[in-house]
Amino acid sequence: MERITFYSTKKKQVLDITDKVQTLLTKKKIKTGLCHLFILHTTACLTTADLDPGTDLDLLDALEAIIPKLKYRHPYNPAHVGDHINSSIIGPTVLLPVQDGNLVLGTWQRVILVELDGPRERQVVCSLLTSEK
Repeated sequence: MERITFYSTKKKQVLDITDKVQTLLTKKKIKTGLCHLFILHTTACLTTADLDPGTDLDLLDALEAIIPKLKYRHPYNPAHVGDHINSSIIGPTVLLPVQDGNLVLGTWQRVILVELDGPRERQVVCSLLTSEK
């Protein structure tokens, strides 16, 4: 298992983490297998997305729109309950195939970290599963 550190610079932000994950695969010389990513936070999440210009902002706007403004009971900070809910909806993990040493992604697909309560340092654990010896 490896940890990769990412830094967000905004309250809400989409970070493209594809290249850092690919660099880890190259460093570890993984040719074929699975790459499992898990974020160690409850107000950030992982998924894949198209990152044409503006689609990151579209995603953040859509996430904001689906969470109702309620009187939340979170004892620590009720103002960011929506961030916890969005993180739970998207989820903390991504499982990606690896072939010929590369992440297998669709033409426009990128691996993204969605920051919902930044700016912060975020940790992603990467587990590489392979049958290679």
